[in-house]
Amino acid sequence: MSYTTYRSPRQGTTPEPHPQQQYASVLPQSPPQSPRSGRSRSTRSPRVAATNTPTMQQLQYASVPMSSPPQSPQSSRSRGGSVRVQTEEQQYASAARSPTSGRSRRSRSSRGARSPAITEEPVYATGSGRAGIIKGVATGNIGAEYGPYSYDPQLNRANPGEGTRLRKAPSAARPQLARTATVNTRFEKNLDLDDALHNPDPVNDARLDRTCDIFSLRGWVNATALFVLLGGLIMLFAGLPIILRFKHPSPRIVGFNLGGINGTGQVPELTSFPRLIDDDTPSEAYSYKGTDGKKYELVFSDEFNVDGRSFYPGDDAYFEAVDLHYWPTGDLEWYDPGAITTQGGHLVITMSEKNNHGLNFQSGMLQSWNKLCFSSSAYIEVSISLPGFPSTPGFWPGAWTMGNLGRAGYGATTEGMWPYSYDSCDVGTFPNQTDHNNQPSVVYDKKLSFLPGQRLSSCTCPGSDHPGPSTSNGRGVPEIDILEAQVEIGGNPLFRGQASQSYQVAPFNADHQWDNSSSATPIVDPVNTKFNTYMGNEYQQTVSGMTFIDDKYYSGNAFLSYGLEWFSNPSKRSSGYINWLTGGQKRWTLTPDTIGADPVSGVSQRLITEEPMYLVFNLGMSPSFQHQDFQHMQFPAQMLIDYVRVYQQPGTKNGVTCDPPNRPTANYIAQHLAAYNNPNLTTWAQAGYTFPRNNKYDGC
Repeated sequence: MSYTTYRSPRQGTTPEPHPQQQYASVLPQSPPQSPRSGRSRSTRSPRVAATNTPTMQQLQYASVPMSSPPQSPQSSRSRGGSVRVQTEEQQYASAARSPTSGRSRRSRSSRGARSPAITEEPVYATGSGRAGIIKGVATGNIGAEYGPYSYDPQLNRANPGEGTRLRKAPSAARPQLARTATVNTRFEKNLDLDDALHNPDPVNDARLDRTCDIFSLRGWVNATALFVLLGGLIMLFAGLPIILRFKHPSPRIVGFNLGGINGTGQVPELTSFPRLIDDDTPSEAYSYKGTDGKKYELVFSDEFNVDGRSFYPGDDAYFEAVDLHYWPTGDLEWYDPGAITTQGGHLVITMSEKNNHGLNFQSGMLQSWNKLCFSSSAYIEVSISLPGFPSTPGFWPGAWTMGNLGRAGYGATTEGMWPYSYDSCDVGTFPNQTDHNNQPSVVYDKKLSFLPGQRLSSCTCPGSDHPGPSTSNGRGVPEIDILEAQVEIGGNPLFRGQASQSYQVAPFNADHQWDNSSSATPIVDPVNTKFNTYMGNEYQQTVSGMTFIDDKYYSGNAFLSYGLEWFSNPSKRSSGYINWLTGGQKRWTLTPDTIGADPVSGVSQRLITEEPMYLVFNLGMSPSFQHQDFQHMQFPAQMLIDYVRVYQQPGTKNGVTCDPPNRPTANYIAQHLAAYNNPNLTTWAQAGYTFPRNNKYDGC
């Protein structure tokens, strides 16, 4: 056996390597091994002790360029299946030129020199542990039934250790594994490890997949179930809505009024949305029998039992406190939202001697303007304890209602609107209630009216700025006072509290004298009630009755109810009326005859209001109402309201709204927000608007 000798680089015999070639140190006495096949036990043949083993002194190293992978005798197998056998020298020379063997020799040399004696390693059939599992997978003994990955990757790859000078060449070609003509089905389906759980019989399943039996009972049951399921879904989501649509038509009225009431009259349980009727209202107060014997139903109530409520803008659903000076009546106080709250189950309005905006007093005014209104008919009842004492005149507590087209304290909105309640087209709509010739003379000579004329009269030219429903409908801002408290002085006793209950109206009778006959304006209790001698001034006509108040209903000691029954019918205006009550007793009545036509002043019938009316509660102080006794008045003073309740007759349509269809307000207010949002504007012109033309006074 001959050897090919390589010299180490130290002897200078190594040829120049190619730039891309790699070098490795090779032990001549150790056969080169591939990194993949060197540790494999599955492809290794039994080792044979080499002959002519050189001694350590004969070992030399050489740098060998790696040019091709090692080849075993089995790797020379042709496609036809023949085997090419190399001699030991050829195998060794081929291994010496292999880059793989070069890397193997370099890694071995890096771990230090090894003994030239080669120990025979045992050959395992299956093995154990991690190495055994690797061998089992590589040989196909493990996992062969689960997929095509478990073939022998080394089957056609030679062991570079065979046929070298250290190992004898095989006497015969390595036997091949058994092969079948066709690949097993389990390899075709690419089964995963867990597929045996789902496909326990792949061969039989494959056969069944290729069959189709149109008379299969199972198939027809499955198809029937699918049709039933599909039909049920179609019926549920298409058929049922169609049936309900024609069997139960939707109501034309899908909702009305405040509170989210739907077309069937149901009120949703919305805990975050305040109810129209307070939960604290006692059940016995849910109905009211009118003085005329008619039944009323509760539609709104507030018991004020929740302490610490705030009435700044946006804080309450139905009420809002204003921040302004009420200049139209020359008040001495500034109305501040901070002066109103709830405490001890009452609404508390406090007047204090406190400088605010240059005024020496601060108090509060609470309104439900454009939030909560009542129209057509209502019974409104307020339970109040008056401020101060009946022996100290000066306070002006009020509970009243006003037409929604005018916002109290916002002068631009009330110019030409307050206190008109008029639907005729005549001199009553003119400025000062006189024509261009200053007629009627009785009105002109006595300076009866300084009003600028009815802004939204029934004489409005078509197409003008008017809230409707037609320009021929006269609109206004009338006022009904549930209570304005004052102190009578000079009687017996000297000081005695009184409740002034009034209706403010325009245009005016001659000398502001309305019909106070018992037939037109009856007083029920003449002992405690009498007509007010004050009938108005150049800006208003007042129809008022005065009722005495017991001393105990002051300073929070006790509460007294004040109320009004109001009914109007645009289709039959002669049936309207207003009844005032204190302590649940009717005191006096205003009828249409009270404010009927006056041929002297040239005005026609004034109306019992048909406008939507909102609530106002305030504690004021003005010399124009009554002079103040500052020497005996005590501050702070409080006006307390225990509750407010509103009733309407059953069947009242659009009764709880600020925008009823027969007297709309919403669009008009939205189109004139400059006036309705700025209390500093005192005239309509300052807000940038003009009065619509009056076809009788201006022409169209």
